[in-house]
Amino acid sequence: MLIFTADFNEYCGMVHGYREPGHEAHSRDVSEPVQSRLGETDQTRAKSVEQSAQPGHQDLASLLNQLPGMVYRCHYDGKWKMDFASEGAYELTGYRVEDLIHQNAIFFSQVIHPDDREDVHQKIEKAWREGKPFNITYRIRARDGSEKWVRDTGKAVSNTSDRIEFEGFITDVSEQKRSEERIQRQIRRFEGLRKVDMAITASFDLRVTLDVLLEQVINQLEVDAGDILLLDRYTNTLEYAARRGFRTAALQHTSLRLGEGFAGSAAIERRTIHIPDLTRARGGLERSPYLEAEGFITYFGVPLIAKGELEGILEIFHRSPLQPDPEWLDYLETLAGQAAIAIDNATLFKELQRSNMELNLAYDATLEGWSKALELRDQETEGHTQRVTHMTLRLARSMGFSDSELVPIYRGALLHDIGKMGIPDHILLKPGPLNPNEWEIMRQHPTLAYNLLWPIPSLRPALDIPYCHHEKWNGMGYPRGLKGEEIPLAARIFSIVDVWDALISDRPYRKAWPEDKVFEYIRKEKGRHFDPQVTEAFLALF
Repeated sequence: MLIFTADFNEYCGMVHGYREPGHEAHSRDVSEPVQSRLGETDQTRAKSVEQSAQPGHQDLASLLNQLPGMVYRCHYDGKWKMDFASEGAYELTGYRVEDLIHQNAIFFSQVIHPDDREDVHQKIEKAWREGKPFNITYRIRARDGSEKWVRDTGKAVSNTSDRIEFEGFITDVSEQKRSEERIQRQIRRFEGLRKVDMAITASFDLRVTLDVLLEQVINQLEVDAGDILLLDRYTNTLEYAARRGFRTAALQHTSLRLGEGFAGSAAIERRTIHIPDLTRARGGLERSPYLEAEGFITYFGVPLIAKGELEGILEIFHRSPLQPDPEWLDYLETLAGQAAIAIDNATLFKELQRSNMELNLAYDATLEGWSKALELRDQETEGHTQRVTHMTLRLARSMGFSDSELVPIYRGALLHDIGKMGIPDHILLKPGPLNPNEWEIMRQHPTLAYNLLWPIPSLRPALDIPYCHHEKWNGMGYPRGLKGEEIPLAARIFSIVDVWDALISDRPYRKAWPEDKVFEYIRKEKGRHFDPQVTEAFLALF
């Protein structure tokens, strides 16, 4: 098949050093009957050329005419001429063979889709210059205006100084092309579903998931805009949650009661609402003052249902008429199902977080209750637990502890003296100094704390302070005589705060020390009682 533009015709003439005098490249409406363009002699000549110039005998021509598609032969000898076209040309293009074979230029080029024409010309020219065959797939416009995909396979069979000859075969591959496009579309849609799945599993941030979902809705369904409304079960209203593709603030502040508007109807009826022409529909979207400026024509409202519960509505808008096929609708339902799952997962996670927070608050309140119960028993340390807990958290935070690492420190500080619950009153409440036997019993309270808390798995990370806060850097502490970094860091931090608070507080057997004396003592105990680095951090902070 030869499909060259006028410019390419001129180029070929210049390459071979000839151009017919007075010849001007031009196009002609091939729908015009041949008889109106040719004289009687020329008509006879055209038919004669078609018959006599065929590459083979009459039986071969008959065989070629029965082939599905168009077999052709053309040449250039100053003008482009088509020497032969099989009868399949009519079925392929709607033009008769007589329309394609005439004494002037070849106008098959006009049949090529305008968007493909330049690419086809370039590929044929390249193949011709390199002396190679060409195999090109492109679109054509038949005489009735329909579009077809064709595959054109051909080559230059002769290329002399005064004549170029081409032979080729054009077949209709529209159905194959549609199948390929359908497969590619399905692949893209599966990829879109995978992206949504990844968003659902990778993040519990519903805003991120909904944004990814709307991106796939617009890209894969080839629509202009979409939004998602979430159901507020406390107020039974649909509230705006996310949107994409809008030019204005339309629907951004939507709040609809169930049954109100198109979205409310889709929600209450639990079925997809399709409005083919919004310009004629009433009672659905009037509450948005910006919607008219968007120019939407088509609307879909799809209920999002997970585990039998309505989660919200997916709304789709398009600025031109849209009549989707069943495959499109199935994919829409699939995306809606994924959206419902994402919303349900995010809701469950949010509720789980809230329940976990409430549980943690109740848990910590219980621990605070234990510490207050101990202070009620030992009134001389009233307020001590709250003070040392607060100061310990400040010091630990200044040393780089993260929020999650501060949780066991907080609980350990609250329960640091919980072991004293096992010390007899006559020892714990004795106003004067303890004798050696009493002191030995008192020194057991860290071990008693360990025995009390270890059976509670959630409190094991907090055991460092209750069990080790009386250990000393030089190994002279109790209950195990740990030394240096054998002592857990949380306990080393707490011990300096515990001593500091004890010294600045009044006790029955002594008055509170002046602040400068307390800091002097702490400096003196650096490297003996206290971790040197923790001591420096404490002095820098307090």
